[in-house]
Amino acid sequence: METINILNVTALEPRLKHPRIFELFDSLAPGAAFIIDNDHDPKPLYYQLLAERGQVFSWEYYENGPELWKVKISKTIGDTQTETIGEIVNKDYRKAQVFKRYGIDFCCGGKKTIAEVCKTKGIDVTKLEKDLSVLSDEVYSSENDYLKWDTNFLVDYIINTHHRYVKDNTVFIKELANKVAKVHGAQHPEAIEIASIFSEVADDLLLHLEKEEKILFPFIKELIRVEADGSVLPESLLGNVTNPIQMMEAEHEQVGEALQMIRDITQNFALPADACNSYMILYKKLDEYENDLHRHVHLENNVLFPKAIDLQAKLN
Repeated sequence: METINILNVTALEPRLKHPRIFELFDSLAPGAAFIIDNDHDPKPLYYQLLAERGQVFSWEYYENGPELWKVKISKTIGDTQTETIGEIVNKDYRKAQVFKRYGIDFCCGGKKTIAEVCKTKGIDVTKLEKDLSVLSDEVYSSENDYLKWDTNFLVDYIINTHHRYVKDNTVFIKELANKVAKVHGAQHPEAIEIASIFSEVADDLLLHLEKEEKILFPFIKELIRVEADGSVLPESLLGNVTNPIQMMEAEHEQVGEALQMIRDITQNFALPADACNSYMILYKKLDEYENDLHRHVHLENNVLFPKAIDLQAKLN
């Protein structure tokens, strides 16, 4: 038996037993383990771990009574190797904020795993996973369990919430960026660069929304209708729904990279000392705009588009 930490559960007060075990488990690196010694079968702990942490551990009896139960609990590495960031956020949207704190893209980059992103960005995977696991102890509302939403409703929600936000705010931010660049550009040349980048984002994103609302989303709604009434799927100039989806995802990535460039230029929207109210409002709106785009693109890339691809596969 390898040398690993052993926790004598019988030495703990009853109220402290499970919290201490969970604390120890959460501190584990993927692939690491510890052993618990107990005076009865800790099977209830197994089910609690499964319910609160999911299938991210292995459970192995070394001794199975009648006086001593010795169980090895290991944190598996499969979750970080196979589950994508988009899938993790789909299960619990609160974790998007953790990824954001680490500068990890959960929308355009949602198809990557934690292990892949941490390796690329030089992030401590153990620390990230610990921060993610803390949320599992908090009450989670299933109010926004987007995966369970009716697909028609999801399309309408994206249009009425996120497309509407873009349409209502893009022109205002563009005009504000140009104003700040004109007034402060001589002292802060980055303001001119920000205005130029956002002007391109504004034009591209508004055209992008038009393509989704006039071409892709009606196509998806047609797939939904055909499945509902059992009719034959008519031929479409778009061919397979994967084709326009790939184009939309590529455009999402371009816009995401442009907004990240603005965030980098502004050092996370840190205002200069001589910033006026317009400067302050611009930075707040740019931050808000990017946050909305992350939620918007996540719903399309990681929820709606996979649903549409699966639906057409079923109909073919």
